[in-house]
Amino acid sequence: MSRLLLVNGPNLGILGRRQPEIYGTDTLADIEKAVAEEIAGRGWSLTSVQDDSEGVLVHAVNEHPDTVGAIVNPGALMMAGWSLRDALAAYPHPWIEVHISNIYGRERFRHESILAPLAWGVVAGLGTHGYRLAARALLDRAAGER
Repeated sequence: MSRLLLVNGPNLGILGRRQPEIYGTDTLADIEKAVAEEIAGRGWSLTSVQDDSEGVLVHAVNEHPDTVGAIVNPGALMMAGWSLRDALAAYPHPWIEVHISNIYGRERFRHESILAPLAWGVVAGLGTHGYRLAARALLDRAAGER
């Protein structure tokens, strides 16, 4: 069975109660369930990791090269997660960077991701629905579509 890797960085474990006016009311468990449902029809399963520590996320990426792709919401690590960037550069499959909020409509320091140039794609500003869209894009790519 193919597995998809879902990586969520700092402060994403408190979704649902963290600034709901920006991030909405869906919890990380809601997101994990939605992604799992999206990929289930293809027979894929989900491996999900969330941590506030960059080292744990680096370990997760390095320990799962056998997954078929990844969805990564690095949170604030998009701006300074150099070791996460190195791990993702070595990850052998396509991955998509996801942000719940529109990072370009927020503070200027959020406008540039050090990870995005390595990503197959970036989804930002579509709320938690962006995770489902990223999963669908990875499914399509695996099926040979673009």
